[in-house]
Amino acid sequence: MLRFSLRWMVGASIVLALGACGGGSDKAAETPAEPTTPTTPVIPSATDRIEPLDTGLPGAVKSVAQSRAPLAPSSVRLGPIGDVSRLLDGQRQTLQRGPQQIGVSRDVALTATRQDLLARLQWTAADGGGRRAAISFTSDGARGVRLGVLVRSLPAGTVLRFHAQAGVQDGAVTVTGEQVLQTLQRNLAAGDAGDAARTYWGPDFGGAETTLELELPAGALLAELDIAVPTLSHFFVAPGDAAEATMAKVGEAGTCNIDVSCRPELASESRSVARMIFVRNGGSYLCTGTLVNDAQGSTTPYFLSAHHCISTQTVASTLTSDWFYHSTACNSGSPNPATQRVAGGAVLLYADAATDTSFMRLNAPAPQGTVFAGSYFGSLPQSASVVGIHHPKGDLQKTSSGVVTQYSNCANELCATSTAQLGRFLTVGWSQGITEGGSSGSGLFYPLDGKRYLVGQLYGGSASCIDPAGRDQYGRFDTAFRASLKNWLMPGYTP
Repeated sequence: MLRFSLRWMVGASIVLALGACGGGSDKAAETPAEPTTPTTPVIPSATDRIEPLDTGLPGAVKSVAQSRAPLAPSSVRLGPIGDVSRLLDGQRQTLQRGPQQIGVSRDVALTATRQDLLARLQWTAADGGGRRAAISFTSDGARGVRLGVLVRSLPAGTVLRFHAQAGVQDGAVTVTGEQVLQTLQRNLAAGDAGDAARTYWGPDFGGAETTLELELPAGALLAELDIAVPTLSHFFVAPGDAAEATMAKVGEAGTCNIDVSCRPELASESRSVARMIFVRNGGSYLCTGTLVNDAQGSTTPYFLSAHHCISTQTVASTLTSDWFYHSTACNSGSPNPATQRVAGGAVLLYADAATDTSFMRLNAPAPQGTVFAGSYFGSLPQSASVVGIHHPKGDLQKTSSGVVTQYSNCANELCATSTAQLGRFLTVGWSQGITEGGSSGSGLFYPLDGKRYLVGQLYGGSASCIDPAGRDQYGRFDTAFRASLKNWLMPGYTP
């Protein structure tokens, strides 16, 4: 989440300047002025919305057992990283203007080239006349490891498996070589270039070690296997611990964040919201996104978040999402054991900085039990009651409630008062709860006719536990819908 603090006034407009990410300024922010141009209330129409779709109660989490005999892998070990702040020095500017960072990039010299990696692989026979090999990577002290697999070519029929040797989490993630190449081709076709676009990021398993297993079919030529692992992302804090690790920066976050489990009326919307983990330049980050329904109720996993979280196809390809990540009961602090992770990345369909919109389609289906959020793209009255649902600093799901105080325009890290006709952002003042870093991209819901509809995604602001009167900014869903999202969510729509 981008953070703002009030700096100066220009004429009748309020201008907000960017502050630091994650937790507002310790200085009290002034309350923004109301718009100078009054708006005419518009009665909502049923044609200006898409209804939510509830897929039923969440299914039980299934443990995926290893279906093959384990291999004795070769191993690569990186020592402790020492002072994390030293590694972050070169990214300090990015940290002040981006989502919550939980991991840093580490070079892996021993497998940086094809020749280096192949020299460390020990092949054994596999079923059907193929062969298998595995290599284990340990980054001492890591709370999670994601491998950056640089791929230039793979023999047809190659299979890649990622898993943990220590059983920190059960199961393995299997991806075909065809899926890997399709992902990388998508990155390149989107205009991304260089090794970053040719790198496939595996999932993490919650510990310091991750294993990559390769299986080649019978007759496959090693000469066609051109991969390396020149980098990995070292989580210096586990996603679930990110809030606790940075709590001192806010000081009172435990008292002003509101557990979504304490608001049973939000149970449906809660199941449409996921915690996001993604990789950018080798660093790992947290944001929040919302599953969005289309007019056909097709269950296509359209996913809305913020442009400042994911703005390129290469980054979208690294996305994993955690669903039903909330407490077991009001203020219990215990994570829901039915939390499910979806890997496989996403296709970036629309990215727009003007409304801070990132609109994607997940490559894997959403879990059973998710709700595809409804959306409203009609005129939103000023002083409309709204609710936010998000994962502040990657924590268990929280909620905030308040009202729309004005319309704004935000660009180049500044926001200025605008009108309902011209403003591309909604300015929100909270009466309960706040948002923090990691909440970026989270959905804003508007109650209408007994339901709640998505009307925006979080850009940034100054609200904090120290300054709950600060204001937050949300990119307007209706503006993005009319500009482009209608093409997927309601083809043929005309106002």
